Amino acid sequence: MKKFYLPLMLLAASLCACGDDSPSDNPGGGGEPGGGPSGGVTDVVNVISDLTVELSTDKACYLPGDVVSFTVDGTLPADARVRYRRGTEVVEEGNLGGNTWTWTPPSTDFTGYLADVYRTRDDGTQVILGTIGVDVSSDWTRFPRYGFVATFDDSKLQPGVIDEEMQFLSRCHINGVQFQDWHNKHHWPLGGTREAPAETYTDIANRSVSAEVIRRYIDTQHALGMKSMFYNLCFGALDDAAADGVKEDWYIFKGAGRTDKDVHDLPDSWKSDIFLLDPSNSEWQDYIGQRNDDVYATFDFDGYQIDQLGDRGTRYDYQSNTVNLPRGYASFIEAMKTRHPAKRLVMNAVSGYGASQIASTGQVDFLYNEMWGGEGDFEDLRTAVMANDQYSNHTLQTVFAAYMNYNVADREGLFNTPGVLLADAVMFALGASHLELGDHMLCKEYFPNSNLQMDDALRTSIVRYYDFLTAYQNLLRGADTGAETDVSLTASTASSAFSVNAWPPRLGGLTTYAKTVDGKTVIHLLNFRDADSLSWRDADGTMPEPRQLNLLGISLDCNRAVSKVWVASPDRHAGAPEELAFTQADGRVDFTLPALKYWTMIVLE
Repeated sequence: MKKFYLPLMLLAASLCACGDDSPSDNPGGGGEPGGGPSGGVTDVVNVISDLTVELSTDKACYLPGDVVSFTVDGTLPADARVRYRRGTEVVEEGNLGGNTWTWTPPSTDFTGYLADVYRTRDDGTQVILGTIGVDVSSDWTRFPRYGFVATFDDSKLQPGVIDEEMQFLSRCHINGVQFQDWHNKHHWPLGGTREAPAETYTDIANRSVSAEVIRRYIDTQHALGMKSMFYNLCFGALDDAAADGVKEDWYIFKGAGRTDKDVHDLPDSWKSDIFLLDPSNSEWQDYIGQRNDDVYATFDFDGYQIDQLGDRGTRYDYQSNTVNLPRGYASFIEAMKTRHPAKRLVMNAVSGYGASQIASTGQVDFLYNEMWGGEGDFEDLRTAVMANDQYSNHTLQTVFAAYMNYNVADREGLFNTPGVLLADAVMFALGASHLELGDHMLCKEYFPNSNLQMDDALRTSIVRYYDFLTAYQNLLRGADTGAETDVSLTASTASSAFSVNAWPPRLGGLTTYAKTVDGKTVIHLLNFRDADSLSWRDADGTMPEPRQLNLLGISLDCNRAVSKVWVASPDRHAGAPEELAFTQADGRVDFTLPALKYWTMIVLE
């Protein structure tokens, strides 16, 4: 069997940080603490799946002390049981007496659980029937799973439309929702005035907006445990802004001497182009702050999703001074927080522009990167995550606004499932999340574009990926997530061996990304064996479906005693974990990985 050594990661800790040297307290723990030649699990339970029931909960996420209400759609066998797991640890389990029941999770804050319904066959094999993730967190921004809504006309008032959309987001555990293109004007977002708010108005593209739709979305989201964030630029005004009190000396210009206002061009059929102002101008900050006061007084929004337009090049203020936009963004954020300390703030860093200044304010709740073609490779995702970790001193999560199948999104069709799932697998493995789910799946920076749709297979897979992101959030994105680490790993089947490389990905092989998390070694195995590019964008929708590898022999260097090896994948058993038999001898751990499709997470305790 050929050996493929992985190069050292930049933040490598030790040869293999395999965690605590003491044996596991759980039944089925493997071997003696010393990890001798015969060490390994001898009583691992065989797990298969027959995913015949669908689970749902009454909310997207829960506060500590909340009661979780579960519902099963499908026929339950008489011997069906439910258990609630944190990793492989069974927190609680019991029999099921019907298709609805409740559970009160432990009071531990910021914890993800997997609830799985299963039955045990006469031979001891456990059959997974269905699973669902549960997030218990007092603050949604600790593990943000961000969604959006982008259409607010009267069609959304048809019975069940908003409920159905938000129930799907809740099923995917989306805990914050961005309201895109909901506003009347960028400089005057509320339709009408605080004293006389308009019930209908038009957005920038002259689409109809119903205030009742906005209210219903907010009320429905709040009932499901979600937060509602309104979108707006930090520095936008339409061509009629002077009549609404916007002053000429607040704008920025392309040249010194007040020549040529900076402008974001829009189609002629829209209300106006967007003219840009100096975000650091205190009078503009006070003006837009008052307009936001009107918004908060009229709608029960939880915060402000602030936007920008990336690097504009050299720009000048009214006095012909050079404008430092990133510094202006920080000033703007601080002014908005001072005005509404209880409201949440998130700001877009377009292609990373201004990310350091945004993070350094300490006033945003997570970091939001809109990724473009210049950051189109999988490696660029890790670069952004690592930069954000550095900027925030490892305190803020990363959310990617990253548009899939972009080049084919101007015509109606379906998303390319392999491209979407591989991109999500990488983002989630890196510890980030993906803004992609809303009243449709996102394919363009113009959020109302709904040309591409999910087919049933992708919709099912997306639910399982978000269950996985939620259930294993402490391993993927937890506060105890440590440094990247390096491993030396080989992979083979009975007939062939496969090239394995550490991050970054390479075409034609398998890629590992490993970290130490709460004393465990977590190895993400990602399948690029059949990938046609190293771009997460899958811009033309051509990424092929990977061939699944089964019974993959894994051997890796590890100089610490291992008490347990387990794996989980959103592509297998709906994310339910499997504890594996293993041996440890001569500084190596050997086991058989049951399957690899897109992504499998390997955990050594």
